[in-house]
Amino acid sequence: MITTEVTVDELAALMKKAAGITVDPHELAQSLDAPFGTLGLDSLALLGIVGELENRYSRPLPPDAERCKTPRAFLALINDTLKTGA
Repeated sequence: MITTEVTVDELAALMKKAAGITVDPHELAQSLDAPFGTLGLDSLALLGIVGELENRYSRPLPPDAERCKTPRAFLALINDTLKTGA
């Protein structure tokens, strides 16, 4: 079981790396329930983030990950998947 989890800071860094979107981690933490679209992130960019995480953890993530609408839902799904090893 992996005890690591993806943090808001890491998500902000992944948004920059995979999608070229700069989001201040503190602002992102305040906007966890905002739709990704309002943060400038589209579904293709989210797919890039999922790919980065799959490479980082050497495991596939659920297809639902790329369909998450908010950072909170995305982080919850990713971290739950990493914790359970599913």
